[in-house]
Amino acid sequence: MRKMQAIVAVALALTLSFAGAAKAGPVLDRILKKGELVVGTSGDQPPLNATTRDGKIIGLEPDISALMASAMGVKLTLASMPFAQLLPALKEGKIDLILSGMTMTPKRNMEVAFVGPYYVTGKAFLTKLQTIASLQNANGIDKPEYTVTALKGSTSQMYVEKVLPHAKLIPTNTYDEALELVIQDKAHAMVADYHFCAVSAFRYKEKGLTTVSAPFTFEPIGIAMQGGDPLLVNWVENFLSALDGSGDLKTLAERWFQDGSWLSELP
Repeated sequence: MRKMQAIVAVALALTLSFAGAAKAGPVLDRILKKGELVVGTSGDQPPLNATTRDGKIIGLEPDISALMASAMGVKLTLASMPFAQLLPALKEGKIDLILSGMTMTPKRNMEVAFVGPYYVTGKAFLTKLQTIASLQNANGIDKPEYTVTALKGSTSQMYVEKVLPHAKLIPTNTYDEALELVIQDKAHAMVADYHFCAVSAFRYKEKGLTTVSAPFTFEPIGIAMQGGDPLLVNWVENFLSALDGSGDLKTLAERWFQDGSWLSELP
């Protein structure tokens, strides 16, 4: 990990050296002047990001964010907010980056810049019904008698609206709200990224939750930032390349996806 930080520190030095001749972009300039990197996250998408009983945000994305801030030589601030508020906050300059399980869709990419992916996932069902969990695709519940919930403003909501137009959709502001609807039998299934469904099925197996055996879609997860700052985009690209090439990204992913000891810290 120290080797990777040294490599990225060199990349930052080269970026800032170039910035002396070509003025740093507005976001990178703001980060360096404030001495602070503000990263937006929902804080409720384990194991990518999660909030502990003590209010600390942990997960793969906070770890990546911390390494980025360290390599920049600034402090890290994690700004937690509902997922649907992340993109507006980024556009308004309230946060510098988004690391929050955000899929790099063409539509989003026309509004903001993306670097990645640092993780690839796909859509899945979280349900109490074995008949749903055994489905190979979503067509089996595209009926008015089924109620499905999904995170508002997410690709999960888009997926339900496109693939399950006949099912009743209940959008929620947080993953926890959607999860509770399934637990309380107010929704037959939740559509979410596979990693969240798998972790939730394990955490709440005593409540009868289960998930599908494999995801339905391909979802590349990336870092979102404002357009108009090519130096910042270039720096983040080099950072992720170094993190991946050093093997540290794989090590971090294994920690959060294979070692479940952190689950005891959650509410």
